[in-house]
This record gives sequence, structure tokens and C-alpha cells, in this order.
Amino acid sequence: MSSRPLSLQSLPPISPTTTPPRSQTTLKPTLPAHNSTAGTPLYISCATNGSRSRSRNRSPDDYRSTLQALNSKGRVPRKSLGQHYMLNSDINEQLASAAHVEEGDVVLEIGPGTGSLTNVLLNAGAFVLAIEKDPYMASLVSERFASTERFKVLKEDFVKCHIHSHMTLLLGSKKSLDDPMSRYAKVVSNIPFNISTEVVKLLLPMGDIFSEVVLLLQEETAVRLVQSSLRTSEYRPINIFVNFYSDPEYKFKVPRTNFFPQPNVDAAVVVFKLKQAADYPRVSSTKSFFSMVNSAFNGKRKMLRKSLQHICTSIEIEEALGSVGLPATVSCQDQRSLPWMTL
Repeated sequence: MSSRPLSLQSLPPISPTTTPPRSQTTLKPTLPAHNSTAGTPLYISCATNGSRSRSRNRSPDDYRSTLQALNSKGRVPRKSLGQHYMLNSDINEQLASAAHVEEGDVVLEIGPGTGSLTNVLLNAGAFVLAIEKDPYMASLVSERFASTERFKVLKEDFVKCHIHSHMTLLLGSKKSLDDPMSRYAKVVSNIPFNISTEVVKLLLPMGDIFSEVVLLLQEETAVRLVQSSLRTSEYRPINIFVNFYSDPEYKFKVPRTNFFPQPNVDAAVVVFKLKQAADYPRVSSTKSFFSMVNSAFNGKRKMLRKSLQHICTSIEIEEALGSVGLPATVSCQDQRSLPWMTL
């Protein structure tokens, strides 16, 4: 492959002597914005001989080295895959810390990219199973961590792969008779924003596999998923789903300037502590329950006895509402009074 730097229209030139400052104890937008200057061909270029005294203290997964890794495969971030690479290892450390990752843990990572978070997880002593849709990125991290037996990457689309089967087999091979928690894995991922809801819906019902799920999400999504007690017009079936299967917690905000390329929004870290089946709200059928919830929300201004009449008769619905002290004319828009809102 040619050593000539890769030409781009969306990135500014990077000075070989510029070292983006590393964040300290608080997360502040300390890295330079990577916006374009229209009309002029721009290049990805990487420093070759910067200050050695400074590079000793600098993260191996900063702005410059991320570009170098992408150049090594002749790649640019693909918008269709929602690729935004983390440039701040302090944030990766906090992601791992939020999941209490320690030696011997089995961790699932979705979209490892150049391996910046993967590196932190491996340094913590975890075994990492990574799912990467982009074959070039899968090849990159496979080469980067070829020297360790605690890393495996699967070239698959996460939303289509059989993750439950993969994890069941992996946990079976790693199970320790001395540690009952070894039967559970963890998820720690900086996921593409455009598949956030799909990932949440796939992972949260897997309390038999995962003990906790730590995700870096778009901040607006993170707030909407966690602050369900607001009972606003933004309240959706996904809020009921999240609280049915987990106990969510908003951890901290991540400014957009910590990513390459820089997205148009900030991000945030959310921890979902997954519930066991015995701890789920008592319903006769989860499938029927969520079908009812979706039907109710699809007609928020309709009376529930109308919205749910395809599930059971109006008389049955009125009797059920009466048993919890609600009038027969109640609608889903009366959110504060509906029983499932307390999940």
C-alpha cells in the first residue's frame, strides 16, 4: 500500500507538532474540532517524530494514532456505519470502570473500531469478544491484538448475529466452579448512534447472559431512556421496555469533541443493570404485555377500551381498569395514572 497520505474533503490538516491535550479529572471538550474547510483538498497526515518526552505520557489511541491506523487500511470513517472513533482513553477507562471490569471477566464489545476501548478492556484482564461489521476494521483489530489469546473478533452485523448462542458457548468454556458470577458476561461498547435502540432491545432481555450493559449513546437518547419518571410527551414504549428488563443509570456526559469525526451531538454513558427473569414484573406473557403497551401508545388519545379491543373485549378492559381504580374512559395520554408506568 502506498505511503502517500489519504486525501479527504472533510478533515483539516493536522500539524505534526500539535498534541491534543488529554482530559484530566473532568470531561471537557479539550480536543480540537475536526470540521471541514470547503473548497480546499485536505489530507489525513500523521506525525512521525513528535516530542518523545510528551509522547511517553500520551495515549496510544489519540487523534493522530487513530488516523494512522485508518491510513494503514486505506479507510475513512463510514457515515452509513455510524463510525465515530473515540480519541480519549480517559473516557474508555471510565467506561470500563462503570462496568467494574476486572481480571477474568468476559466482555462483549460491539464495534471495536481501531481497538481503543478494546485495549483498555484487555489491560484490565478481561477476555473480549468483539463484533465488527466493517471487515477492514475487523482485520485491523485482529492484527493489533494477535499476540493475546484473550481476544476474538467476529466479522458480523450485530443486529443480525446470534449473539446469545455465541455468548452461551463462550461462557460455557470460561465458567469457573468457584465463582458463580463467572456465568455472566458484561457489555461495554461505544456503539454507532444509529443502531442504539436496536442494540438496547436485543441486549436487555438477556439477563441470563449479561449482568450489566454499559453503552456510550447519543446524549439525547441516554436521557430519554433513563429519565422515564418525567412522564412527558417523550415517554414511549421503549421506556417501559427498559425498566421492565433493567435498572438504568445515567453516568456521565461525553462532549462531541472527543470523537473522530466529530458528530453533531454530544454523547453520554448509561449503565443498564439487567434483571433476572424472577425479578421481571409479573405478567402472563411478555409478548402479549408489550403488544398491549404498543397498541395503547399507538392511540394515545383514544380510550383504552377502544385501543385494546383487538386484545380483549371492552367489558374485560373496563373490569381490569376498575380493579386498579381507573375509570372506563381513561386513555394512554393519562400517563400518570396507568399501572405500567410504574415499571
